[in-house]
Amino acid sequence: MNIITTLLINITLPSLLMIIAFWLPQLNIYTEKANPYECGFDPTGSARLPFSMKFFLVAITFLLFDLEIALLLPLPWATQSMNLDTVLTMSLMLILLLAASLAYEWAEKGLEWTE
Repeated sequence: MNIITTLLINITLPSLLMIIAFWLPQLNIYTEKANPYECGFDPTGSARLPFSMKFFLVAITFLLFDLEIALLLPLPWATQSMNLDTVLTMSLMLILLLAASLAYEWAEKGLEWTE
């Protein structure tokens, strides 16, 4: 009896949630929700309009800093290693590299939207 109850719940609950997820968004339809979203550009206009390269430069800068900061995530576990001097030296060098890179981007006005 327990297997039948479990199977019934495991089939009924996801089916009910899928029906609600399919039915609920159709109640509130408006033009902005029905249009596709493509990076803030008007998808119904001409595809040959010029766009600002600044948007892509800031996005690439964000990705680079994000990936470099991800290298610092294992640092709390690395501090428990036997060779603590090497771990702290390398992490301090990475943090200094990030700070110098940020200072360079800021000085070159690479983080500003306006030209």
